[in-house]
Amino acid sequence: MKTFFSTFFGAIVGVVVAGIVCTLIFTSIIVSSFKKHWHFGGEKKVHVEANSVLTLKFKQPIKERGSENPLSDIGLGFLGNKSGLGLDDLLISIKKAETDTAIKGIYMDLTTDVEASSATLQEIRNALLHFKSSKKFIYSYSENYSQKGYYLASVADKIYMHPEGEFVFKGLSAQIMYYKTALQKASIDVQVFRHGKFKSAVEPYLLDKMSEPNRMQLETLLNSIWGTMLQDISASRGISTQELQQLADELKINFPADAQQYKLVDELKYKDEVVDALKQKLNVKEKEKINFVSIGNYTKHLRKKHRKEKHEAEEDEDDDIKAGKNKIAVVYAVGEIASGEGNDEAIGSETTAKAIRDARNDSTIKAVVLRVNSPGGSALASDVIWREVVLTKKVKPVVVSMGDVAASGGYYISCAANRIFAQPNTITGSIGVFGLIPSVQRLLSEKIGINVDTVNTNKHSDIGTMYRTMNAVEGDYIQKSVEQVYGTFTKRVAEGRGIPQAQVDSIGQGRVWSGSDALKIKLVDELGGIEDAINYTAKTVNLKEGDYDLVSFPKKKDPLKELFNNKKEEEEIKALQQNLGVFYNYIKSAQTIIRAKGVQARMPYEMTIQ
Repeated sequence: MKTFFSTFFGAIVGVVVAGIVCTLIFTSIIVSSFKKHWHFGGEKKVHVEANSVLTLKFKQPIKERGSENPLSDIGLGFLGNKSGLGLDDLLISIKKAETDTAIKGIYMDLTTDVEASSATLQEIRNALLHFKSSKKFIYSYSENYSQKGYYLASVADKIYMHPEGEFVFKGLSAQIMYYKTALQKASIDVQVFRHGKFKSAVEPYLLDKMSEPNRMQLETLLNSIWGTMLQDISASRGISTQELQQLADELKINFPADAQQYKLVDELKYKDEVVDALKQKLNVKEKEKINFVSIGNYTKHLRKKHRKEKHEAEEDEDDDIKAGKNKIAVVYAVGEIASGEGNDEAIGSETTAKAIRDARNDSTIKAVVLRVNSPGGSALASDVIWREVVLTKKVKPVVVSMGDVAASGGYYISCAANRIFAQPNTITGSIGVFGLIPSVQRLLSEKIGINVDTVNTNKHSDIGTMYRTMNAVEGDYIQKSVEQVYGTFTKRVAEGRGIPQAQVDSIGQGRVWSGSDALKIKLVDELGGIEDAINYTAKTVNLKEGDYDLVSFPKKKDPLKELFNNKKEEEEIKALQQNLGVFYNYIKSAQTIIRAKGVQARMPYEMTIQ
């Protein structure tokens, strides 16, 4: 009876809670519908009036694709998605602002550190550089300039800084955590199988420090990324790369006055003084306000304008060229690669393969741009996606645009494309594979006192179980699988890139390369961002700007359906990130590798570049 009442009242509570949530959602949808026709006093409308300034603040991580969750602005924290703008939104909005007569300039507030990797920063910076060609101004201000923030700020016409702030300029550093001693203390044995002396994803489980090959490749990578940053800063600020290198080596920049002395910033001002400077630039009277338009609101404004223009074009029966007749598909492959379905932050072989296949079978789509931002993952899942690229390439052009990282499995799915674009700071290559099987046999017996007994039908039926260590024969069996996958991987690259397999092997072995170095060894064809890749693709199919629409794949799922599906997982991840801080990525990486099934084509390490 007690169990009955517990179940009964639990069900009642569940129904009530679900009813409240559904009511809130329904109400929000009704209110949203009314907003299209009436203006409520509390609604925040976007005003892009004459003499406006586009404001860039980076309070959230920058992802590849922006969210279109209609509940994000309701004000209910558990319903809204505050994942921030996507790189796609940022680039489009900055480009549109160039020709928008209402936008007179850009103001960047970089007080909050920019949560983005080097290649993403370079994409944004290049967009800002192009914006300056329109003769509009860019002003930057920060209380504290990080190296990422300053890299973006260096493009500005005027760089302002708080007089008592902090300026960091010390070069790049990368840290990798090693678990060998901890595993030994816990009596956990890790059995490793790999091909590639640089394939160091397994090193944290075997060593207490970097191997020499890993140290060498990491130093080369960091110096390449740092060199690109210095070259870009030098070109914008008129300071030689040698002098910039010296400033970092000798820690010359300690206080804001130092940054001003060495011409890294123009003036030290409080924020109100920067606003006054903007007013003078815009000829705004002292007591009047500047119409600042956030990048988020500007994106919403552009989307609304685009929908209206598209609706009008579709209603215009005299228009000879119907809207959407010609299209270029942008297929996003973001995150780690695994079999099955994926999402916005993970590549599922089924989801991504279907996206490429759908783009191939759509006759209105003339070409495909595959946007890859992935450290790799399952070799088998990568091969499934690779096959769809090969099939699509026979029908229409496939061009790859690499983001922050397109390595190992991320390179696997890229190598068959007609042309590959990468940023100088893209991390790519890592052509190598590995397998990792932990054994907790000693942990259970020696530390806990648990013994596991087994019954098999055959001699090696329990091969690969974590309850015992494999013998030499079984180890050779697994190693053969690794060698087979590596041979297939290098063959795929050789065929796709038109170079001998032996040459692929020489630049492979799991070694990572920056985009600029990858260009020299023919792993990529051209340096540039996603816009460069799209422009090139359009030219190959004889389409001019304005003659085609861009369509994104995989199609985004209905946010209302996804509302409850991933909420528990999101909250758990958020709690772990808050509690573990910088250790979260290492633990996540260890969990991913331990849980991984089959041979892996994955980035060689989880590292933090600072």
